[in-house]
Amino acid sequence: GLITLEELQQQVLKGRGKFAQDVSQDDLLRAIKKLKVLGNGFGIIPVGGTVLVQSVPAELNMDHTVVLQLAEKKGFVTVSEIRGSLRWETERAKQVLEHLLKEGMAWLDAQAPAEPQFWLPALFPERHGQDGAGEEATGAGP
Repeated sequence: GLITLEELQQQVLKGRGKFAQDVSQDDLLRAIKKLKVLGNGFGIIPVGGTVLVQSVPAELNMDHTVVLQLAEKKGFVTVSEIRGSLRWETERAKQVLEHLLKEGMAWLDAQAPAEPQFWLPALFPERHGQDGAGEEATGAGP
């Protein structure tokens, strides 16, 4: 449902092969804007320093966008964080999160330690590999 513009560019370049013409982020933005005439299936959502590309026909209002901005730093958000940061009532926060879940834009971690966490997959791919975890050399002898 959501992907960063940077990740979309990498996927497009990877799928085109090494001899194809380069595709810039600006090229992608223009193409997405042109697709808008076909309906609300594709759109662009600026979230802080990140640009997300929406690829599902779902209506996102300002509440949804504000929650995406709140989740940008960690990749997830909780109802308590929304209530504390945005001064919203619990029901309003839950409605926004339920909509994101229903549209497949969020994943629910109901086993999180304190309270359920709502993860936004589009916001965490760029977090992978930054700390070097899982990239240890194997097979080294004593």
